[in-house]
Amino acid sequence: MLTERQELILKTIINDFTQTHDPVGSKTVMNQLPIKVSSATIRNEMAVLEEKGLIEKTHLSSGRVPSTEGYRYYLDNLVEPLQISSSVYKRIINQLDQPFHQVNDIVQEAAKILSDLTNYTAFAEGPENSDLTISGFRIVPLFSRQIMAILATSDGDVHNQVYTLPYNVHGDEIERAVRMINDELAGKTLSEVTPEFLEQTLGKKLKVSHVAELIELVKDVISDAASEQMYVDGQINLLNNISLSDVSNLRSLYELIEHNDLISSILNNEASLKSDRYPVKVSLGSELSNDLLKDYSLLTAEYSVGSHGKGIIALLGPDNMPYSQVIGLLEYFRNELAKKLLEYYGRFK
Repeated sequence: MLTERQELILKTIINDFTQTHDPVGSKTVMNQLPIKVSSATIRNEMAVLEEKGLIEKTHLSSGRVPSTEGYRYYLDNLVEPLQISSSVYKRIINQLDQPFHQVNDIVQEAAKILSDLTNYTAFAEGPENSDLTISGFRIVPLFSRQIMAILATSDGDVHNQVYTLPYNVHGDEIERAVRMINDELAGKTLSEVTPEFLEQTLGKKLKVSHVAELIELVKDVISDAASEQMYVDGQINLLNNISLSDVSNLRSLYELIEHNDLISSILNNEASLKSDRYPVKVSLGSELSNDLLKDYSLLTAEYSVGSHGKGIIALLGPDNMPYSQVIGLLEYFRNELAKKLLEYYGRFK
C-alpha cells in the first residue's frame, strides 16, 4: 500500500493526465495537490511511485504518465465517481422520455444515449426474459414461398423472422398447423417451450408434411425471443483510439463487437466480477480476455428490473478516459434505465 501523500500524488497525476493526455510534471502536481508540499518532495515521491511501477516516464518529457498498474491501484482504491451535471441529466431524461413500443426500443436507445454522451462505443443488453409468456403465434405470407413467423410475448414485444418454405407445402396445411401451434404455445412461458417440448408436442400432433421444418421454424423464433438482445452504438468512435500502426486490427475489432455472442460473453464475464466499492466494474485492456481490446478499458454495470431480470450496460473507450466522470455517469444511468423499463412493464400488469 502507498502512504496517504503518495496516493494523493498518484490520484493527481491520473486526474490531470486523463483530462489533458499530457505527461504530468512535479510542478503541475504541486499546484494541484490539496496539501502544501515542496517540489523536491513531490519529485522524490514520484520516484517512489515509478519504482513501484505505478507511473512511468515518457521519452518526450520529464513528466510522468500512469501505468496499467497505476490505473488498477487508482480504480481499486482511489477513484471517486462524480455526480453528473444538470445538462447531462436533462439530456438523459429527455431522450428516455419517449413513447417506446417495445423493450428492445428502450435498450437500443440506451446504447445510443451512452455513446452520444461519451463519444465511446456503448453496449446495452436487455433483461433476461425467459419467464415471459407467449401471447400468440402467427405466420404471414410474404411472396413466392416466403413467410414471416411472428411471436408476441406478454411484455408487448413482437419477434419475427422470415423463412422460405419447402416446395409442395400447401397454404391450408400451414394455416391448420399455425392454429394448432398457437393453441399449444399460448400462455406458456418461453422457458417452458423447450426443444424437447416442441418435439414431443408438435411432432406428435402436427399432421402435415414437412413437420420437421415447421418445428425448426418455431424453435428459431422461440430462441430469438428468449435470447438477451444486445445493442451496440458508436462503433465509429473506435477510430479515436487507434494509432496508424494498429489500423490493421480495426476490422477484426469491428467484427468482434458486431459478434453478439462473443461480446455478450465478455460483458457478462466482466459484470460478474466482484467489486466492493462501486456497482460499475472497470477492466483494463491487459485484463480482458481478447487481445484486440488491449488498448481499451471496458466499463460494465448491471441493472435490475425486479422480477423481469437483469441487463447490462457497458462502455468501451481509451484506457486514459476520465474514470470518475464515466463511472458516475454509468452509476446514474443504470438506475434511470431500470426505472424506464419498470415503467414500461407496468403497462402490461
